[in-house]
This record gives sequence, structure tokens and C-alpha cells, in this order.
Amino acid sequence: MTKKDQSQENNQLKDIIAHAKEYGFVYPSSEIYDGLQAVYDYGPYGVELKNNLKKLWWESMTRLHENIVGIDAAIFMHPTTWKASGHVDSFNDPMVDNKDSKKRYRADVLIEEKAAQFENAGDTDRAKSLLSAMARLMEAEDFAALRDLLINENISCPISGTTNWTDIRQFNLMFSTQVGSVADESSTIYLRPETAQGIFVNFLNVQKTARMKVPFGIAQIGKAFRNEIVARQFIFRMREFEQMEMQFFVRPGTELDWYKTWAEARLNWHKALGIPTEKLRRHDHEKLAHYANAALDIEYEFPFGYKEVEGIHSRTDFDLKSHQEYSKKKQQYFDPEINQNYIPYVIETSIGADRLFLMTLCNAYVEEEVDGKQRTYLKLHPAVAPVKAAILPLTKKDGLPEKAREIVEALKYDFNIIYEDAASIGKRYTRQDLIGTPFCIAVDHQTLEDNTVTIRHRDTTEQERVSISELHVRLTAACSFRTIFGLL
Repeated sequence: MTKKDQSQENNQLKDIIAHAKEYGFVYPSSEIYDGLQAVYDYGPYGVELKNNLKKLWWESMTRLHENIVGIDAAIFMHPTTWKASGHVDSFNDPMVDNKDSKKRYRADVLIEEKAAQFENAGDTDRAKSLLSAMARLMEAEDFAALRDLLINENISCPISGTTNWTDIRQFNLMFSTQVGSVADESSTIYLRPETAQGIFVNFLNVQKTARMKVPFGIAQIGKAFRNEIVARQFIFRMREFEQMEMQFFVRPGTELDWYKTWAEARLNWHKALGIPTEKLRRHDHEKLAHYANAALDIEYEFPFGYKEVEGIHSRTDFDLKSHQEYSKKKQQYFDPEINQNYIPYVIETSIGADRLFLMTLCNAYVEEEVDGKQRTYLKLHPAVAPVKAAILPLTKKDGLPEKAREIVEALKYDFNIIYEDAASIGKRYTRQDLIGTPFCIAVDHQTLEDNTVTIRHRDTTEQERVSISELHVRLTAACSFRTIFGLL
């Protein structure tokens, strides 16, 4: 990738970030106090879009699969949970500082970005060689050699441009806090760094109370927290984020078949959402986590390159076996089909709600020239768009606002509707384009005569005349999740 290409991509991301703030999608957190690094708030249209995406994922998992149910586990968990999961001992990132710029980085991220440069330049062999060397050294925890790799590959600090690196050391990502009134070691607990463990410790509760038979899944949406060394690229990597995870419990020996099934199903889900196939790719892991026997990422081509949106992992029986060991309580399932007790294996699908949001926003952001004028709009799927329709009386008089309000009243219980009567109709259309509203419904003097309105379609700007009585049916057909579910 040339510097010109990188500059264009950086500018595109800057435009998207500026758009997100100006039009009420994402704000820097506590901005009046100059903000807090890598923490963001979702605005009026951002929270609607994010909630729609979460609801779509939730219903895709729980409503479309009879053998998947949901839970909502607490953020605080018994501290032994994180000892059993391995987070206390091994949830670390390799941290390195540049002595000249005084900036701190993750060594593995610096190497991955260098490999991406090789790949973009067409040198895939060198990229693979670099990643393989990194994986080998991190597996051996040979951080001296990892630092040498940074220097030998001339991986420099983006700020200072030098390779004057400190020694690499491990940095645990968990936030800790105190519970109770006595601040001693026994009262230390952690903000959960992932939501999966809340599912695992509830495996038997859910299996028994929901009367589930293996194979079955447990889904959850919730906040997680990581003290990231380098949190950047807008909402892609944050210290407080939201995960949407499903743990699918299977009979040992069938896990790799289920792994393939879920990998394909999740990739198809992203495509059904409207993400172009050429913008998605599958990245199989060479270096596996300690709990996995297979793992892959679904990556999207963001303005800053291909990055992970969702991970699918075959976690074996590591989690339940470890919790059984530490809790001294059996985490087994009796399978009546084979008349055996066993600890189930697990297939995990884990997607970041914030990354899904960012992917959706980047994919929807359109700048085009129409009749010599620049037009910007968000080409969001109507099923996830924050606002489904805007009701726009042509003027503020002659009974048009009252008629428009009648339409709002008829639709608002089933759809998120906006009423607006300020400025010209053209400016109102533009405002709705900028927040991704798929339909604008204009109420004019003819409406008073024959109960018809003009629908303007966001993507094409085409207009058509329809009866008010048709609006509910038209919006239902366009905005239902069924339009996405039908592609799965």
C-alpha cells in the first residue's frame, strides 16, 4: 500500500468519525473535560443503530435456533473464576516503549502491522514468515528475541521513526477493584475481561432449568473491560466494550464438525446484513490460545485495513474442566443417546458489538457526486437503520402538520419515526440521508384531498405516491428482520 493510499484511508476514517459525532452517533466520553482516552458514548442515533444490531444478533441466535437460549450474567464474578480461566496468570500483552517518543505499544500489534504492509505490497511469503516467527517467540515467551525481531525488521515507532525500543515485558489487561469495606487482598475482584465465563459457570443451571440436550448453546450480550496498552482506531479497540457471545456445547469428537458449521453460518450472517463478500475474509489462526484446537477470525476491510470483527473458536473442554477442578463441583452432562457422562466440548462465536457497529457504519458511509453536487448519506439496511421513516409536512399551515401527526400516531408504536417541519423539504431530506433514514414521507395539500403521500427512497432518491393506508405494510416489509433472516 502506498503512502497516498494510506492517506486516503486515514482521511476516510476521519470523515466517518466526524460524521458520527456531528450527526449523533458516537461522542467522546465526558468531552467537556477533554474526554477519556478510548472511551466513547453512543448518541441518539448511535444507540438506536447499536440496539438494532444487538437485537438482530440476539434473535438470530435465540429465536432461529430451538437449541440456543440466553442469559445475562453479572459483571462481577468470584475472583477464583479468573484463576480457573487462566486470566490471572496469562491474560497478558507484550508491552514495549520507544525511548525517543516515550510512546507505549503492543509489540505483537507492531509486528502484525508490518506484516500487513508486506502483504499489501504483494510479499505474502515475507508476511507469513514474520507472523510465524512472532508466534513462535511469543509461544516460548522469548521477549528478548521478540525485541530483536522488531529491530531486525526495522519496525519503527510511528512517532519518532526510530527502533530505539525498551525491553518487552508482559502486561496484564484485567482491571481490578475492591469489594467490601476492608481493602485487603482477599477483597480484590476484577471487572470481567470477557463475557464467556459467565456462561460457563452457569452451564449446569441453564442445562437443567431450560431442559437442554447436547448440542445446545447459551448466548449473552454484555459489557467487558480490558486495560488495553494501545486503544485506538476510534471504537475498534476500547477499554470498555460490549461483546455478543454464544457458547455451543457439543459431544466430544464432534467439535470440529460443529466448528466448521458455525464458521460458515457466522460468515453468512455478515453477508446477509449487507456486507460485501469482497470486504470480508477468513483468517485462520496459526498460534492457538491455550484452550483451543481450532480458531479463526472473520475480518472486515476497515479504512485502516483488515481487522477482526468476530472470532470462532473450538475451545475443547478446557473451560468446564478447569471450573470443575477449581470449584470441586462436577461440570458433566449425561448423554442418554450414548449412555455416558462427559464434560462437553465448546464452540464459541464471539463478536464485538462496537466493532459490528463500526463495520456497519463504515460500510454504509457513501459519498457520491449527483448532478455536479456532492451527496453524503448512510446506506443502512432498513431493518437496522436508527429511524425507519421521517414524516414531513410540506408547510406548517393549512392543516398539514395535523395530518402528518395523525400518520406519526399510526406508525410510532411499531417503528421509530421522526416528525420534522423545519426548513425546506430538500434540506429535511438531506438531514435524514445523513442519519440513514430509508424513507421520507411528505405530506402535502393533495394528502388532504385523497389520503396519499409521497415516499422518497433514500438510496435512489426516487419518489412515489402511495395511500396512507399502505404505509404500515410497506414499512413492515422493508424494515422487518425477516428480510435478513431469509438470507441465512
